[in-house]
Amino acid sequence: MAQQEMIYGLHAIASILSNEPERILDIMVAKGRDDARMNEVVKQARKQGVAVQFVQRKTLDDKTNGEQHQGIVARAKPTRVLNEADLDTIIERNPTPFLLVLDGVTDPHNLGACLRNADAAGVHAVIVPKDNSASITPVVRKVAVGAAETVPLIQVTNLARTLKHIQQEGVWVVGTAGEAEQVIYDCKLNGAIALVMGAEGKGMRRLTRETCDELVKLPMAGEVSSLNVSVASGICLFEIVRQRS
Repeated sequence: MAQQEMIYGLHAIASILSNEPERILDIMVAKGRDDARMNEVVKQARKQGVAVQFVQRKTLDDKTNGEQHQGIVARAKPTRVLNEADLDTIIERNPTPFLLVLDGVTDPHNLGACLRNADAAGVHAVIVPKDNSASITPVVRKVAVGAAETVPLIQVTNLARTLKHIQQEGVWVVGTAGEAEQVIYDCKLNGAIALVMGAEGKGMRRLTRETCDELVKLPMAGEVSSLNVSVASGICLFEIVRQRS
């Protein structure tokens, strides 16, 4: 039997129905959940020929191991994992690629929030290492509120090698590090660019840091030494958006 994926949350399921309806096998909705948002998703599913079943909320709780599912769960075919070849295609299609690289971000909530930031900022792809990184899960999809279906997530075998490869393609690689001398607002960040964010606490790995073309930091005025990676990525991405526009 082919592997299946459980997806939950209104935004995540609505996004798949809009972008990849052929992946949805069926949908379960909590009995008694009757509101405009839910009714619209049910209507969309039926229009796509997807079976909708109304079940007790406990059934959904069991399917999602107690995660917040918003009263809707879908069984779906797993999405294809994107790799280095897909990244090459994305770079070829975009004259000035805008990429987000996450080095060692293992928390699915942070990955979901970073995908949401990337979607809002118009990032063409998010790049993560295959190992020591969160990947697309139901939790990531729910936190990303649909962005997991619109922003390509590229999993690469060797992150430093991938960074060197995109540098050869004309992409400027900017890493974020607390020890950097330059503040991000003082740097030129337009054109083809990849923003590299490290894991919370540890930051970027040594080889990743050494591969970057330049390092930048956010000005921190208080006692806190760093921000959550999803918050920091949002600030940095939109500074790049401001300069690119």
